[in-house]
Amino acid sequence: MNSKAIPYGRQTITEGDIEAVVSILRSDFLTQGPSIAAFEEKFANYIGSKYAVALANGTAALHLCAMALNVNEKSRVITTSITFAASANCVRYCGGEVFFADIDPETFLLDINKVRALLEKHPKGYFQGILPVDFAGNTVNLEAFRKLADEFGCWIIEDACHAPGGYFIDSNNKKQKCGNGNFADLAIFSFHPVKHIATGEGGMITTNNKALYEKLLLLRTHGITKDPGKYKNSTDEVAQGGWYYEMQELGYNYRLTDIQAALGISQLERADENLERRRTIARKYDAAFKNSDIIKPISFEGNAYHLYVIQIKSRLALYDHLRANNIFPQVHYVPAHLMPYYKQFGHKKGDLPNAEAYYEKCLSIPMYHSLTDEDQEYVISTILNFIKK
Repeated sequence: MNSKAIPYGRQTITEGDIEAVVSILRSDFLTQGPSIAAFEEKFANYIGSKYAVALANGTAALHLCAMALNVNEKSRVITTSITFAASANCVRYCGGEVFFADIDPETFLLDINKVRALLEKHPKGYFQGILPVDFAGNTVNLEAFRKLADEFGCWIIEDACHAPGGYFIDSNNKKQKCGNGNFADLAIFSFHPVKHIATGEGGMITTNNKALYEKLLLLRTHGITKDPGKYKNSTDEVAQGGWYYEMQELGYNYRLTDIQAALGISQLERADENLERRRTIARKYDAAFKNSDIIKPISFEGNAYHLYVIQIKSRLALYDHLRANNIFPQVHYVPAHLMPYYKQFGHKKGDLPNAEAYYEKCLSIPMYHSLTDEDQEYVISTILNFIKK
């Protein structure tokens, strides 16, 4: 048995990361300082979007996206069940109704044909939005979803937490990076420790829409502005002095700190290198399992490989076997529509057969850019030895 634990995912912190954080601790700003804007600009450039807004975490990013798009108790939004609960919860935070559509059994992404069927089942205007998820690192074809959304008058929030640097091929045979704003109204990212870029907690929204960008900035900080050019009160009140500010909407304190931003900037410098390492690890897994009729890996062009998911009928037995050998896999995800909270709204087993069939066999095995060749070989041999029994 391997003496050290091998998790399904983990952060990698370098001396450069530590120095970046220490430099902020020695500076004048721990929060609301210049590092935030610097991180936003660098991240927008990396993704290819016009604007980026840094936030406390990915869930906060989803919540503010829903708010910025005016989700309310009359709103109905379509998303996938194979995702972390936050993708659906952001709609509920604003009082909206969540509709789950099934996944494509080959890609495990939201099935555009199932979404179309749901849209066509109801009068035009019944649904306000579509929230696709770039699951495990595979990027949704947002060009196709954009055409569908426009046809039915819907906005799109892209949950890109799993796929910074990932891409899909558009109709002109060009690579389209996830979150670049060319198709989705808003896209969100997470900087949780197991993600490509780790800041402890943290998130980002990207967009090409200036009006939405400015609204997000307001909502991020209690709905308060200190910009005289945007004041709504009378000039007499504004003339009070430089201390004046206005709360114009009911917002939240969803700010990222400069400490986290500095760490994010440092991590972003290695983003491409780390992404290539993940793809190298994935190719090695692909090669190891390609002749197996028991294991089905999920690998497609443009995959950013947040996760490496396999499908195996004896999932529980393999899960227990790996843990007994100091390897700690995970399951992504328990379908959201089968969670007790969502079942109370009428969702039930049998509603989404592809999602439920996927869940019965899925297992995420170790995938992170600091995974060593030796540790990966150990993971592979442990799995193959299990299969041979």
